[in-house]
Amino acid sequence: MPKKNDNLIAALSAREILNACGYPTLEATLTLSSGQKVKASVPVGSSPGVFGAKDLHDGDRRRYQGRGVLLAANHINELIAPRLLGISVDKQEEIDRILIDLDATPDRRQLGANTIYAVSVVVARAGALSSGLELFTYISSHFKLAQPVCVPTPLFNMFNGGSYADTNLDFQEFLLVPQKESPTFIASTCEGKAERMVRAGAEVFHALGKLLCESGYDVDTGLEGGYAPDMDSSLKALELMLAAIVKAGYKPRIDFNLGLDIGSARLYDENAKQYIFALDNSYFSAQSLLSLYNDWLQKYPLVYLEDGLAADDWPAWREVTASLGDKLLIAGDNLFSSSLERLRRGIAEKAANAIVIKPNQIGTLTETVECAKLAQRQNYQLVISHRAGETNDDFIADLAVALCAQYLKAGSLSRGERVAKYNRLTEIAAIMAASRK
Repeated sequence: MPKKNDNLIAALSAREILNACGYPTLEATLTLSSGQKVKASVPVGSSPGVFGAKDLHDGDRRRYQGRGVLLAANHINELIAPRLLGISVDKQEEIDRILIDLDATPDRRQLGANTIYAVSVVVARAGALSSGLELFTYISSHFKLAQPVCVPTPLFNMFNGGSYADTNLDFQEFLLVPQKESPTFIASTCEGKAERMVRAGAEVFHALGKLLCESGYDVDTGLEGGYAPDMDSSLKALELMLAAIVKAGYKPRIDFNLGLDIGSARLYDENAKQYIFALDNSYFSAQSLLSLYNDWLQKYPLVYLEDGLAADDWPAWREVTASLGDKLLIAGDNLFSSSLERLRRGIAEKAANAIVIKPNQIGTLTETVECAKLAQRQNYQLVISHRAGETNDDFIADLAVALCAQYLKAGSLSRGERVAKYNRLTEIAAIMAASRK
């Protein structure tokens, strides 16, 4: 047990570091009164969305084309740290409220969502350390959440497209979705279910790479580690994924299904009111796009569709949810932008049946938990997600488990900043399995 007053904030500082894309982001360091230290770093999105909280960047074109975060670090060092010194790290909600009040703008543009997120997460990590608990256990206990009984199903990125790669693929992400209840993934004495899913996902990823080479495609990767070749059509990527599943020794529909993040915000022409799939030279109204998705359902083992429509096309979201919501997950990312206000409207509109939560789009851990709890009360499934400009910080794996999220989307099975999350997920699964013995 920690000694009395060992869990007070003795020092808090921040510095500018590089994320996986080579652009600057924040790292916060918190020192407890016990002398123990913890760190947290902030991911950066390549497509932040219109409705999410705003990161703070310096705007000085002489440094990192204006993307520096020295102002944000300075806010932590000179404004936030003096306000938090001496406060116990187990007062997460109180600290988060101080952060919110210091900014007071709806989109966090004054201090920056990156500033607020760094502090909120490092406080949570310090709280777990001072309590002697795993981070996922601490978050679950602190916020009085349901006790986790299993880890989320990982959504593996096989192909990168859209704004995530230098490729002609229109869609942001082509996802491999493990069928969690498949007999293939039953735990054994030497390998747990989560480990089996991650291993199988890696085997399919490498089988896909071999197929691409054999077919004359490049095996370059995008920002999130998925392959990013130029292709003849978007559906060719799905066909290759199905072939890779078989080549790796698994079965489509039984062991793995498929998912897509369409990233429709980039494809929607506001003036023409059409969705433009340039690779396939196709133009769709919302109604014809719905028909297309239904056709894909008949042909492919598609179980997950993210951002299939523009974020403000509420009538189309209602229709696609009503028509296809009993057949697959209709997930809103840009639709909700992890915003309580947007989620409340989505609930009222009966739009989507799953929400993609990116904690840095909100700012504080307390607000993230509130958003997740509201979604769960309304029977929305939770997808906890990474960002394109990730770091090696594995916080979202613990958060996903603590929230009892159904899914964790952390990118491909390559690149250290992606694999770090999956490695932590399997570690958590092993910890949970050991605690049941």
